[in-house]
Amino acid sequence: MKIINILFFAAVFCLMTIACNNCDAKDNSTNEQFVKKYFQLFNQHQWKALSELYAEQAEFRDPSLGTGIVQQSRTQFEQKYTELNEMFPDLKDNVKNIYTSGAKNVIVEFVSTGTAPDKTRFELPICTIFTIENGKITKDFTYYDNFETTE
Repeated sequence: MKIINILFFAAVFCLMTIACNNCDAKDNSTNEQFVKKYFQLFNQHQWKALSELYAEQAEFRDPSLGTGIVQQSRTQFEQKYTELNEMFPDLKDNVKNIYTSGAKNVIVEFVSTGTAPDKTRFELPICTIFTIENGKITKDFTYYDNFETTE
């Protein structure tokens, strides 16, 4: 009888492990598709639709916002990217790699390109860590070199 109990619990444990791994794989696939949609909307300059992928209040870490974590609303996000698009009308992101990390986090390496107001072209490598909870981005931690030289 002991052996049957042990085998039963081992089988249940294996099934639960497989089920959990399948859930993570499903979450990872869903989050990867979510992020691909994000960059599609970005490249189409659909700022309102893009803002709706975020929770009403999300945490941002972005050199353009300072050195700390900043809370922003969807409206603030939309306004920021509308203004950015006015400065760089041909702004585009080219995704290089997408990495999933657990059920909530997606790391994206991409290169942002565009033309500055003085007609010079730029290429900026960027890495963003998205935290996605309940189908919305709750954290957007973006890293790039925001160092400007002075002459």
